[in-house]
Amino acid sequence: MSGRTFCCDLEADAVLHLADSRYALVEFKLGSREIEEGSRHLLEIKGLVHDYNEKEKQIRLREPDLLMAITGGPIAYTRPDGVKIIPLACLRD
Repeated sequence: MSGRTFCCDLEADAVLHLADSRYALVEFKLGSREIEEGSRHLLEIKGLVHDYNEKEKQIRLREPDLLMAITGGPIAYTRPDGVKIIPLACLRD
């Protein structure tokens, strides 16, 4: 295990499950300044699952297939760490 430390408030705002067992962790952040914190939380959760799987060889957890922050910002993009930033306006219609 990596000795990873994390905040006791570590959580995702939503988990989107698909029928084929894939899933996404989602954070909702209205301001662009909050995107960094939300992305860090998502990456930490993914890291904790990875660390668990390194230790536990028989009963492994599926790592999230997508990390996404939905924001009030104007532009969609993928951060260098792989977190997708999606403006709320992209989800209409």
